[in-house]
Amino acid sequence: MKAILAALAILLALSPAHAARKDQAEQAIVYSQAAVGRALPDVVFTDTEGQPVALRDYRGKPLLVTLIYTSCADVCPTLVASLYPAVQAAMAALGPDSFNVITVGFDLRNDSPARLRSFARTNGVDLPNWRFVATDEASLDALARAVGFGIYSRTGGFDHLAQVSVIDAEGRLRRQIYGAVFEPPVVVEPLKTLVFGRGEPVTSLERLVDRIRYFCTVYDPGSGRYYFDYSFFVLVTVGLMSFAAILAVLVREWRRSTAGGMGAG
Repeated sequence: MKAILAALAILLALSPAHAARKDQAEQAIVYSQAAVGRALPDVVFTDTEGQPVALRDYRGKPLLVTLIYTSCADVCPTLVASLYPAVQAAMAALGPDSFNVITVGFDLRNDSPARLRSFARTNGVDLPNWRFVATDEASLDALARAVGFGIYSRTGGFDHLAQVSVIDAEGRLRRQIYGAVFEPPVVVEPLKTLVFGRGEPVTSLERLVDRIRYFCTVYDPGSGRYYFDYSFFVLVTVGLMSFAAILAVLVREWRRSTAGGMGAG
């Protein structure tokens, strides 16, 4: 709820007439939330080097999707700058190749591959799993509809939510994250659930390892980083040893009582 209210406040802050646009902002939130569960369309974008980027190529791993426009002076640069350390934290905790990020420029007139390349460099985004892409009208409409991203033209720019859409390995929208500032857990936790398959049955050793990694990968607010908490294994080991000791005592007592009963006969 706090995240939704933050997103609402961000959209309203962009508007000179707050009261007049309150309904628009609330509708944007409803529209965004209604998209959860939808599958991403099979569309193709163009990256900063002029190469095609197909959304279907991202199947098999979780994906974060953001939409920005390069001439934005406040929310879009802040969103990207704040998301960057959260993505770094997720890479460190979950693995550098465990997920991907794409940022789509939605200003069709101005957001060329060259402008997006400059925007990425200006905002210090240099991660191998994060790509900035340009699009056309048809692809933008299909993507925006799939992720519930509303774009509202205004004088000098656009109104829109500061939104990050979390897509699963099958290409389906699983969660929306709102806000111009992202603490690492806000981004890492939903990715952790998808990467480690939380909720899926443990049917193999690999799944068992992933389940252990899920529970043992924890966040330290003091350092702002995730780490692997070995105390889980300590507790399990102590628990097993205690159980074994108790079981040994019970078996010994059972054998003793059995032997005593046989001797009395």
